[in-house]
Amino acid sequence: MAKIEDYALIGNRETAALVCRNGSVDWLCMPRFDSQAFFSALLGDETHGHWRISPDEDAVTTRCYVEGTLVLETSHKTAHGTVTVTDFMTREEDRSYLMRRVTGVKGMMKMLMSLVVRPDYGSTLPWASRLEDGRMQYISGPERLVLQTPVHLKNEDMESVAHFEINAGETYDFVLGWSRSYQALPPPVMLGNALRQTREQWQLWAERFTGAGKYSDAVERSLLTLRALGHFETGGIVAAPTTSLPESLSGARNWDYRFCWLRDASLTLFALLQSNYQEEAELWRHWLVRAIAGSPAQLQIMYGVAGEKWLDERELPWLPGYENSRPVRIGNAASGQIQLDIYGEVMEALYIARKTGLPQDTEVWAIQLEMLKHLAEIWDQPDDGIWEVRGGRQHFVHSKIMAWLAFDSAIRSAQEFALEGPIERWKNLRARIHAEVCLKGFDKKRNSFVQYYGAKGVDAALLLIPMVGFLPASDPRVAGTVKAIEEELLQDGLVLRYRTENGVDGLARGEGAFLACSFWLATNYVLLNRMEEAHKLFEYLLSLRNDLGLLAEEYDPRAKRQVGNFPQAFSHIALINTAYSLARVNQPATERASAEAANG
Repeated sequence: MAKIEDYALIGNRETAALVCRNGSVDWLCMPRFDSQAFFSALLGDETHGHWRISPDEDAVTTRCYVEGTLVLETSHKTAHGTVTVTDFMTREEDRSYLMRRVTGVKGMMKMLMSLVVRPDYGSTLPWASRLEDGRMQYISGPERLVLQTPVHLKNEDMESVAHFEINAGETYDFVLGWSRSYQALPPPVMLGNALRQTREQWQLWAERFTGAGKYSDAVERSLLTLRALGHFETGGIVAAPTTSLPESLSGARNWDYRFCWLRDASLTLFALLQSNYQEEAELWRHWLVRAIAGSPAQLQIMYGVAGEKWLDERELPWLPGYENSRPVRIGNAASGQIQLDIYGEVMEALYIARKTGLPQDTEVWAIQLEMLKHLAEIWDQPDDGIWEVRGGRQHFVHSKIMAWLAFDSAIRSAQEFALEGPIERWKNLRARIHAEVCLKGFDKKRNSFVQYYGAKGVDAALLLIPMVGFLPASDPRVAGTVKAIEEELLQDGLVLRYRTENGVDGLARGEGAFLACSFWLATNYVLLNRMEEAHKLFEYLLSLRNDLGLLAEEYDPRAKRQVGNFPQAFSHIALINTAYSLARVNQPATERASAEAANG
């Protein structure tokens, strides 16, 4: 089976596909990120659905994105010739397309195309038929895929196969389109026009990026990845386009990330606003208001792409999982958890949105007031924490700090933008939370904050203490906490979230290093003026990206492989914000809280 880093991301801002280095599309959900998958070979084998276009012999393969786009170009070289396969996605009205162009560059090459359509996550055989115009149609209930190509296809054992030769200067196009089976059959499309338009749209967007110093290329690719994970219409931003890629190979830490976490989306907003992308930020704010509208007591940590609340989790027993990592899950039971930190992320994101010039919206402030009223009632209760543990609720220190941030952001919003609210009450709550955290969440003997009240161990989320302004980096307790995290969680050059041996998450031991945590450590080095260490760690993290600049959720330093869902928004968000800190562009890590707030 291919490694996770062997995959490339293509997408149309409604859904996405993963294309393997060998030319096989092994993951594709239609029509939306969280729709059922037609290709699920990523979580099983080729019989669960794939679409491969590759040389019919061994080849040397290289690939890259067209600059400033999500258009993938893969070059295959053999002893007989060279071909380029161009892969991209587009959409038109209520239809979605995956398009592939094969171009002969040198000599002659024999090619193979294999298409196995398996709707419902690899469990359903569709009805395949040839249309009068030569296109192939695959129908399963309300879903329909249509394959358009001049290449002659044979249907063998529920697989559409083509063997063809291509010479230098020749081009063969393949278009796979999704539409509703009960609607009129869509007309054929011109791939060349779609390719030109798609390339231009991505490049026009990328041109708005204002740069991030020496790390501009890495930041631009991360921004393009984040854009690909945002829905063009609803504004929802998914955490990743995949489900059940394991955090530990052959383990059970396999979750569905095709949903919109308030935390991830808020941090994405921060990255977009720093990078001159206000339109996308405003679209996200509209999504947020719709998603959280209603009783603040029913606020969820995550929602569907359009703001759906029901994300019931279930297992798919017919899929063996990536490298036998069972179970494969769809839906996410963590949607019912209580995580106090999301109040802080949302409040701060909306404060930053106002500060960077997004138009004011009185309805947004009204919703914030209700959220703060509810937070005032529940901040002192235990929660499930940022890492969505399933081992029971605790008084997580990071959660309390982010509750503090919620009130701090509200105070700044009211004072700076003439918004009405009980500022004095918020100030009292802010001071009370600050004092409690410093008393109950701090280990004086170790000179470090701890994971939760009464705990002995630390948590990488504590690295956010100076980043959100809870304490200034000059406070000795910050340096002490960084030292404790280096001693306890720094392993093989990367930072673990926490020690899984403590049983706090209720799961089996062992996982990779959560990449965002290592980026946070690099940012702390910047704040502590340990610049040489900051650059060294950041550049090591950049070296862990695949050849296309993509990062998964975690990295296994012993297996030297990426693990977890891919590509992961959280990893790319952390990359962007750390790069800005290192380049000292906009100083994101030092502007997130006032001096008054840091004193409680």
